[in-house]
Amino acid sequence: METKLARIAEMASSDPKLRFTSIGHFIDAAALTESHRAMETGKATGVDGVTKETYEANLEANVENLVKRIKQKSYRPQPARRTYIPKDEKSTRPLGIPAYEDKLVQHALKRVLEAIYEQDFMDFSYGFRPKRSMHDALKRLNAIMERGPMHYVVDADIKGFFNHVDHEWLMEFLKLRIGDPNIHRLVRRMLKAGIQEDGEYEPTEEGTPQGSVVSPMLANVYLHYVLDIWFEVAVKRPCRGRAEIIRFADDFVCCFQYKEDAERFYAALRTRLGKFNLSIAEEKTKIIEFGRFAEANRKKRGEGKPETFTFLGFTHYCSKSQKGMFRVKRKTSGKKFKQKVKAMKTWIKANRHMEQKTFLKTLRSKLAGHYRYYGITDNFEMVHAYYEITINLMLKWLNRRSQKKSFTKERFFEVLTNFKLPKPRIYVNIYDMPKL
Repeated sequence: METKLARIAEMASSDPKLRFTSIGHFIDAAALTESHRAMETGKATGVDGVTKETYEANLEANVENLVKRIKQKSYRPQPARRTYIPKDEKSTRPLGIPAYEDKLVQHALKRVLEAIYEQDFMDFSYGFRPKRSMHDALKRLNAIMERGPMHYVVDADIKGFFNHVDHEWLMEFLKLRIGDPNIHRLVRRMLKAGIQEDGEYEPTEEGTPQGSVVSPMLANVYLHYVLDIWFEVAVKRPCRGRAEIIRFADDFVCCFQYKEDAERFYAALRTRLGKFNLSIAEEKTKIIEFGRFAEANRKKRGEGKPETFTFLGFTHYCSKSQKGMFRVKRKTSGKKFKQKVKAMKTWIKANRHMEQKTFLKTLRSKLAGHYRYYGITDNFEMVHAYYEITINLMLKWLNRRSQKKSFTKERFFEVLTNFKLPKPRIYVNIYDMPKL
């Protein structure tokens, strides 16, 4: 399969206008078996209730039957099972959990689409792409702001993007590169599969199913044509000064040298998104003065410190190095910090009666995961605060396992050394730029 995908990628790269008219056959028994092997165990099940283990019990026959239905055009994805995860303190985010066979088909389809579109996607696009991470996007943004003559930032947010992707536009975009009707049929049926919640079926007339492995790929295709190409051709070229964009899925930041270019883009963005049935979240979108001269300029006008903006869970603010040079620094955003603390409190409270070894193993993993993402240059203070709050939450809730306190504060900190919890540290150097 890797050889076949490499050949597709080579063809796509050598001819940007090539339309692939026969690629549906790549979703065969070998590809679906590979997708099965790639599935993680213990994941939530869809409406079928099938797990990786139960599917594997009769793997060869199951895959053979699935391939047969795909070839006969009788395969139809089942509705995704709707579940909810916390979004913030007041709301939740809906997710659609596909049936197991649908996960396999989506995974195999994603690999084929990836081989083609990775040759097309722009360098400033980072979300859900191979060998590109959120940290890479942050490093790129940092380099643009510190090395370039950027003085204004448009901090933009698309309102409910994944819920409002227009199916017809998406199909038109796919047809620019893919001429295989079998792929068109698969994608359309995935988009129209619907949602099931509490036994009730709900059709999906727009949007891509969040929770689907192929959804981020389809979203990137959509925004590649709606936003990325448009920015490069219609926005960047006519600008009087420098203009750059960094995008991670539907979250993006645009940097401009001149205010009039930023204002022109902001006004044009509404019209552009509206053409494709999208809109900006007005309350989350703004133009701010930001850069090496922002503080001095605002001081002359009798204004306060430069405004900040939030991107990928970090609040970015103007600052200086120890030598007095301009620096862009970042810290965990207040909103994200509160969410993470609340999630940790909820978990400790719910699992305080867990066997100690298992409890500590899971807690170590949670802390390490937090450090690896938020442990970035200039953010040690916030990472350390998260650690301290976690320790205090442990003391509070472990003492509530019974009416009698398990620990005094002194005794707790004595035994804390035996817990071997990972200490906060910086994992990511913002100036260690990736080679792309």
